[in-house]
Amino acid sequence: MSRIVGIDLGTTNSLVAYVDATTGLPRVIPDREGQALLPSVVAFMPDGVLVGAAAKRQLVRRPETTVYSVKRLMGRGYEDVKDELCYFPFKVRPGDGVVRIRVGDREVTPPEVSAIVLKALKDRAEAHFGEPVEKAVVTVPAYFNDGQRQATKDAGRIAGLDVVRIVNEPTAASLAYGLQRRREGLIAVYDLGGGTFDISILRVKDDVFEVLATNGNTRLGGDDFDRVIVIWLLDDILATHGVYLGRDQEAMQELRLAAEAAKIRLSTEDRTALTLPFDAFTYHRELTRVDVEALIDKLVESTLAPCRMALADAGLAPADMDEVVLVGGSTRVPLVRRRVEALFGKAPHSQLNPDEVVAMGAAVQAQILAGGITDMLLLDVTPLSLGIETLGGIVSVLIPRNTTVPTSAREMFTTSVDGQTVVDMHVVQGERELAKDCRSLARFELRGVDPMPAGMPKIEVTFLIDANGILQVTAKELRTRKAAAIEVKPTYGLSEADVGRMVEDSFTYAEADVEARLLIEARNEADTVITHVERALRQGGELVSAAERERIRVALEALRQTRGADDRQRIHEQTTALNRATEHLAEVMMDAALKGALGSRRATEIIAGGAERGESPASPEAS
Repeated sequence: MSRIVGIDLGTTNSLVAYVDATTGLPRVIPDREGQALLPSVVAFMPDGVLVGAAAKRQLVRRPETTVYSVKRLMGRGYEDVKDELCYFPFKVRPGDGVVRIRVGDREVTPPEVSAIVLKALKDRAEAHFGEPVEKAVVTVPAYFNDGQRQATKDAGRIAGLDVVRIVNEPTAASLAYGLQRRREGLIAVYDLGGGTFDISILRVKDDVFEVLATNGNTRLGGDDFDRVIVIWLLDDILATHGVYLGRDQEAMQELRLAAEAAKIRLSTEDRTALTLPFDAFTYHRELTRVDVEALIDKLVESTLAPCRMALADAGLAPADMDEVVLVGGSTRVPLVRRRVEALFGKAPHSQLNPDEVVAMGAAVQAQILAGGITDMLLLDVTPLSLGIETLGGIVSVLIPRNTTVPTSAREMFTTSVDGQTVVDMHVVQGERELAKDCRSLARFELRGVDPMPAGMPKIEVTFLIDANGILQVTAKELRTRKAAAIEVKPTYGLSEADVGRMVEDSFTYAEADVEARLLIEARNEADTVITHVERALRQGGELVSAAERERIRVALEALRQTRGADDRQRIHEQTTALNRATEHLAEVMMDAALKGALGSRRATEIIAGGAERGESPASPEAS
């Protein structure tokens, strides 16, 4: 099999790695200057494109055409990112399903920018091996949704890479640690990078790495630490010099880079001094670690709730963890380490370089796929539940969140209207009870269903998720064998609530969601009973007295009136009352139907049919 490399496509920095055939251990490939990290920055110049450190030097000189932190825009629509755009010096506008970045006289998409970074890593690997590199395992945050994962695969394709596997970043890190330590037990991987946060809980046993649960926030990372420091510096400059620099893009980039540098220095030192020359003045400021920790305290604290939620989903407590692993450059911040240690009750491990460990894990997975490692197995999970919208807007979940992938699930559905020949399938993702509160992934139609009474068709819906998280949905009507299928590749521009809040919302609105679901189910049951009673009155109303028909109509009208209200218990009571009122009508209609069937057949057919089924022939008196 051809060579496969591992790539960590990061918000701040990106890396490429491979497994050394001599040592069997992963190694990061450096550039010609010996630098392992490639800054994920792309500068669009009048005479070409710069990437990496050369592009980063353009942030102050050409902020409007130098793109950074593009990972935060990958696979997201304009409505999702518009509140963050004020932090970027470059212009972002809505496009056809994907946001577009204006750089000079051209527009580019986030996958195109990421592809330039990937192409630079591809060139680095090819220079190292002296041969073409065409396949890669690329990592993404565990809480990336389908659109973000698809955008990452698209970026690889633009860069000339076949992305053979998408791997969650915390899971990749656990592979790198596992190859080094060969330990068994329960591991929590806390991954805080430049723009995203993930927590994954894994069980390692007999070289099987099984992800039990994952959670996170795709809009939280070191960039956000830098922003709160910049805002504090802006206020301090205004108070000290009477000048507000927030509208000066070049000055803002100077402040952002200074804030990042100060944050890094204060991870190892107690204090640092800033000296920033501007046009009208030079700004001097001493910053202490205590100052910065006070600014970022709430951001660090917000990473702990996803940790607790992932532990709860795995059915475990913090004390159950055998090891806690730190991943991502932002975990070098001492406050982060203290909070993680306080939560889990043990000192976290960071023996491997937190900047490099994800790329090294991607290289391990690449070596597994290439057949070079045969005694390790990775079992990852899907981060959010997947289901079908059913009658009344209720979500029927086929694959719950934190289900190991690849996986498949089947469930039977039917129609709700007589003579229905087309069934609309709406695939959704999320943790809420109602489809309107979840993320719409795809719609497709099952056509050609034979017209039958409601409830008669048997429609089998199958969900299949591959190891990359790509979802395939099929629907088949079992009586007619008519089928339809779709591969769910979400468009990037779908407006969606922050995917990191989906699970949290499911807890916040759990009681209201369940009540709404029960009310819809009560109304659905009422509608079914109303339809059947109306049909029964048309077909067999003359079989009962006028007084009985009137009692049925009164009960029917009462249920119609109650059905539109919000009193679930009252709807249930009126439904039960109508069922009781029609019991005698149902009996006489059944008797009439049986007599009609018997009267239309010869006695010899009835006797022969009964004998074939092992029944005794009926006596004349009985008939």
